[in-house]
Parts: sequence; structure tokens; C-alpha cells
Amino acid sequence: MEDVSTGAPERTALEARMTDVDARIKTVDGMLATNALQLSQAAGIPGAVVDPPRVIVRGPPEEAYVLGGMFMLIVLLPLSIALARRIWRRSAAVVTSFPREIAERLSRMEQAVEATAEEVERIGEGQRFLTRLFTEGDGARAIGAGALQPLEKKQAKSPERLP
Repeated sequence: MEDVSTGAPERTALEARMTDVDARIKTVDGMLATNALQLSQAAGIPGAVVDPPRVIVRGPPEEAYVLGGMFMLIVLLPLSIALARRIWRRSAAVVTSFPREIAERLSRMEQAVEATAEEVERIGEGQRFLTRLFTEGDGARAIGAGALQPLEKKQAKSPERLP
């Protein structure tokens, strides 16, 4: 407006445009004022601004996880490695040093199992022999198999006939 002369036709067009923009600004200011009034009435306090609700964190803070991981890395990892090495070294010594009492007991158990196996084998051989004899006709008679003979009953003496 300062560059345009006072009687120029452009000046009147610019003044009309400025009044139009001023009217729009005034309506926007009015809308903002009504919105601010509605917000203050909703909050109960004039001009108050409602803060967003605070987030309630449940459980341990994030620092606890970081400190726990550091503790495990610094303290528990070397301890577990040392324990594993100790177990590994002792396992070879334990396997090589077998107690004599257990060795003697195992050898006795082995002998007992072998003796039982021999006896079972002998029983099996006898069973096979008898089965072969019974399946053959002649062998059954050779071992005394045949018809059963009735046994005679002896009569008991009555008490009256006693001398």
C-alpha cells in the first residue's frame, strides 16, 4: 500500500481485498474464541488445558534388564565356564578309577549269569531230546510209555475181623 499512490485504482482494489482478509481473520478469531470457551467449560476451569494421561509402567524398569544382563555376562558366565572345565577334568579321573568292590561284585554276577545260562541250555537240550523221542514211535516205548495198568485196591481189614 505504501508503494501505490493515493488516487490510483489499484489502491481501492487492495483496500477492498484487505477488508475482506480482515473479515476472514475476525471470523477465524471468533471460532477460536468459541472453541476455547467450550474447552474451558469442559475442563471446569476457565482457560485450562487438559494434559494427556500419564502412562503407568508396570513391572521392573528397563534399567533392571540392562543390569541383569551385565551381571550375567560379568559374573555368571565365567563361573559357569569354570564349573564346566572342572566337571570335564574330573569326569576322566572318575571313569578311570573304578572301585575294586564293584568290579568284584560285577564279576560274581557275570559268573552267576553264565551258570544260569548253561543250566537253561541243558534244560532246553533235554526238552528237545524228549520231544524227538515222543514224535518218533519207537522212542516212546523205549522210555516206558504205554497204556496205564489199573492198580489193585487193597481192602482194609475191618476192626471185627482182627484176631
